Amino acid sequence: MSATWQSKLDEAIDAAFPQLVDLRRHLHAHPEPSGHEDRTSLHIYQLMDRLGLPVRMGPGGRGVLVDSDTDFGRPRVAVRADMDALLIQDRKTVDYCSQNPGVMHACGHDAHTATVTGAVMGLEALRQQGLLPWEVPYRAVFQPAEETSLGALAMISAGALENVDGIFSLHVDPSREVGRVGVKSGPLTASCDDMVIEIAGRGGHAARPHESIDPIAAAAQLVSSIYLFVPRAIDSHDPVVVTIGQINGGDNPNVIPESVVLKGTIRSFGTKIREQTKAHVNQLARGLSELSGAKISVLFEDGPPSVMNSADATQVLRISAAEVLGPEQIDELPRPSMGGEDFAYYLAHVPGAMFRLGCCSGKHACAPLHSAMFDIDERALAIGAKTLARALVAWSDPVQRESRQAK
Repeated sequence: MSATWQSKLDEAIDAAFPQLVDLRRHLHAHPEPSGHEDRTSLHIYQLMDRLGLPVRMGPGGRGVLVDSDTDFGRPRVAVRADMDALLIQDRKTVDYCSQNPGVMHACGHDAHTATVTGAVMGLEALRQQGLLPWEVPYRAVFQPAEETSLGALAMISAGALENVDGIFSLHVDPSREVGRVGVKSGPLTASCDDMVIEIAGRGGHAARPHESIDPIAAAAQLVSSIYLFVPRAIDSHDPVVVTIGQINGGDNPNVIPESVVLKGTIRSFGTKIREQTKAHVNQLARGLSELSGAKISVLFEDGPPSVMNSADATQVLRISAAEVLGPEQIDELPRPSMGGEDFAYYLAHVPGAMFRLGCCSGKHACAPLHSAMFDIDERALAIGAKTLARALVAWSDPVQRESRQAK
């Protein structure tokens, strides 16, 4: 590949950098939670429309699909950004602090949207100058509702992967300094399943528990048993995390309630471990039901599977990031994350890969994802945009395309 187009691409993205920062800060100040990204979607739609690109809304006016002007009779390569925020109160003291009480971009989706926008702007600048080394038919997918694991499926149903043969994405990483990138072939994230446990007892007076079947006592024992015995039942070489994140039951301090509801999540790798974990939770629930007299039902709702980065796509990202930062700045991730990502749904249909984009610096104190103090070093936006744009060009290389098809 010619260094000329690469340097021109970097120049175009650097020129657009102030716009990317403005976009990220606008989205950070006006976050919308999963399933309510109406204004965010309209903002991105209008921005892409001003670039003169074919653009359409996703289902219900949430999400945006943007295509390069033509596909040249070949499959497109896609790039995906998520756009939804979390129900967290922003505690930062910055000019772009969230103006929507109780809603915040605490997972970096505002940055993801800005980086994909930057990649599109860079590619369009080169296309207009006739500097691309070959045709690059692409599709940018701006996706809603990643946090609820519903957005990817909705966008796929809306045609996000029609005539697409590869897809790339990124996630900001506050554990990594800005100017570093993490890559990994194979599993990058865990499968992520929801769990709802309903415990039905018999209510009564708090002073006379012997007249009742206490669902709170049963709930406490069940949580303790899950935390103690599930890890002991699974091979220690296979990581599994079961967490109860919500307990609802009771309205008065002196009343034993009729029921308690527990909600939690299971994170694991591979179908076998996934099913073993569910089976053991059910076994513990049955045993405690017999001991306590409470009726316990367990409902599992499968979420996204593991993000499985393809070897070819990961290598494209590895080379692309090394061209931007230098090979010494690329970290080979030693193990997958226990976090979940609905980007996995796209990879169930086409090969692709996601990488970790360092966003921490001395100025921004590296608050973790989903924290009320989360922020990024915005220099990461240009790095992410340059890496993604290079990956889209590399994936479109006619020689490499033929090589992949021959495998």
